[in-house]
Amino acid sequence: MAVTLINPFTVPEGREQEALAEWEAAAVFLRKQPGYISTNLHEAIAPGAKFHFINVAQWESPEAFQAAVSNPEFQELTKSAVENFPHYPALYTIVRE
Repeated sequence: MAVTLINPFTVPEGREQEALAEWEAAAVFLRKQPGYISTNLHEAIAPGAKFHFINVAQWESPEAFQAAVSNPEFQELTKSAVENFPHYPALYTIVRE
């Protein structure tokens, strides 16, 4: 069962480039993992939006996603991002089209 990851990020003003660099490093790793399908990073255009960036990614299964993010290499790679940019990942399935 394919799933969609929706992961909004809180980014302090002036730290957008740092957040983008952190996201890109994580994305490079995740693109190489089994079960990865795609990802897109969205940026808010409204000033003062609660979440500056929202990542939307597709995975072949919840298990593939969990295996990728549980990988010790990924954990080390994203340690700084987790500390600096609060985010709220969750997996979703389509219920209506």
